[in-house]
Amino acid sequence: MYRSLRWIVLAALMLAGSKMHAQQYAYIVRFADKNNTPFSLSSPAAYLSPRAITRRTNQGIAVDSTDLPVNRTYIDTVLDLTGTGTKLHSTSRWLNFCVVLLRDSANIHTIEDKPWVAGTEFIAWYADSLHRPSDDAGTATGGLNAGNKKTWASAEYGNTWIQTALVNGNKLHDDNYTGNGKLIAVIDAGFIDVNTHPGFTSMLTDGRLIDTYNFTLDEDGVFGWDVHGMRALATIAGYVPGTYIGSAPMASFALYISEDNNSEQPIELANMLAATERADSVGADVVTTSLGYNLFDNPADNFVFATDFDGISTIAAKAANIATAKGILFVATAGNEGGGGWNMVLTPGDADSALTIGSVDFTGVSAPNSGYGPNATGRVKPDVCGMGQLAAIFNGTGYGNQSGTSFSTPQIAGWAACLWQAYPTATPFQIKEAIIRCASRYTSPTAQQGYGIPDFWCAVNMILSIGDDLVPFTTASWVTANPNPTHDIVNIIVAPDEDNDVSFQVTDMTGRVLISRVEHLRKGYNDAVAISLSHLPAGIYTLNVVAGTQHQVQKLVKF
Repeated sequence: MYRSLRWIVLAALMLAGSKMHAQQYAYIVRFADKNNTPFSLSSPAAYLSPRAITRRTNQGIAVDSTDLPVNRTYIDTVLDLTGTGTKLHSTSRWLNFCVVLLRDSANIHTIEDKPWVAGTEFIAWYADSLHRPSDDAGTATGGLNAGNKKTWASAEYGNTWIQTALVNGNKLHDDNYTGNGKLIAVIDAGFIDVNTHPGFTSMLTDGRLIDTYNFTLDEDGVFGWDVHGMRALATIAGYVPGTYIGSAPMASFALYISEDNNSEQPIELANMLAATERADSVGADVVTTSLGYNLFDNPADNFVFATDFDGISTIAAKAANIATAKGILFVATAGNEGGGGWNMVLTPGDADSALTIGSVDFTGVSAPNSGYGPNATGRVKPDVCGMGQLAAIFNGTGYGNQSGTSFSTPQIAGWAACLWQAYPTATPFQIKEAIIRCASRYTSPTAQQGYGIPDFWCAVNMILSIGDDLVPFTTASWVTANPNPTHDIVNIIVAPDEDNDVSFQVTDMTGRVLISRVEHLRKGYNDAVAISLSHLPAGIYTLNVVAGTQHQVQKLVKF
């Protein structure tokens, strides 16, 4: 009711919009190509940081056209043709678009017939300028230091001991896996008190806060607007021995704002995509977000679970999936809609590649409002759960408790970073797989807990002993396709019920068969069947796998 009422008011304002000189309309402008770019695939240092290049090199990920920046000539032409006062809000190199803010929505028609414009999409309206004055509370800087090895006793964790012990995280810390050397990007609504709370002193004085940006307002400041991101960050970065120890207290961090608390509009998903791309470019290993979306101020923008939450369709899900293809572990909230009218996970928590996190209490019982899965294609969601019910957080300059998947999600992201520190050459698929295989419900996932509560001591031993042989495969499906989306090779992991000839067909959306092959595979786990999509144009395809009476269909995305 609240959302609908707010949209009625907003619609009334739009009708009077011609009298408001400061009003702005936000549009996505999609480009057809990146022709005549001054950048090249052979010189990625011009647009990717050394950390980002190293991450790709370590995982054997090639730099490709999606890494190239958006054609600046196209952007400048859009700004010129759409009238005085048009502003560039953000760009997406992965999906090859920009977001612009126009004073007059009719001006978008001046570019729609250009051959280099692939399409436009209205995503927000503002009665006043979006890039309003900031309430950022200051800045924080420092130089980089590494944490020292130590033994972590339960008393040192103080408020966080219960949520730490629930996942055996303290044993990671005992082996000096504290996130040192890993970079975690936190995407949220605001970070009030991060530059003043004593629990962040170690992060700030060690210089482990390496990047900040407010993608909502297109400015650097993030120490304002909301405490939500500060509380999420605390569960990872907090470090006050004897009182509070976060899950990855010696990691480095990038803090990004993508949420706009003044409205709920689709532009926020584009903001999240822009933040994820920046996290990629600065070399982040892990992205975590406690934001999720399903409903908007304008009911016409609302997502439909059956068609939109298929793991690959929303802009937020695409951000998660492409980030994973770039070598980043994307950790997303399942949301707090469980038991309500929506009940299911939110996006990007529906994303195929995301490690999606639900919430439990200290005994392992699901929080009543933790979002249910699976996603619309039947993929198990959430993947695992952490302690989000009465989680220990920072409150003002002190400490407190708050409930929600917003606080279980960053905890697991921090533990994942510690696990990755133990095996630096792992891929995000291997990290995710180790976490899932060591979860309490791995053999019998449920709708609200997924694979259950992870055991990170089990996970670190698994990944250290199995290493490169830890290929992605779970019991949720006898067919798994990774990476998906992909630019070239997709690896199909198949576990048929019996020894059998297994057929693989890739079809386009009209049903036309583009790839067809047959492999004789044994019962149970098999090595990956690699299928190249390099000769196909970017788009959505269907993978059909048949083994005897078994038949599975999956969507494949080529970018």
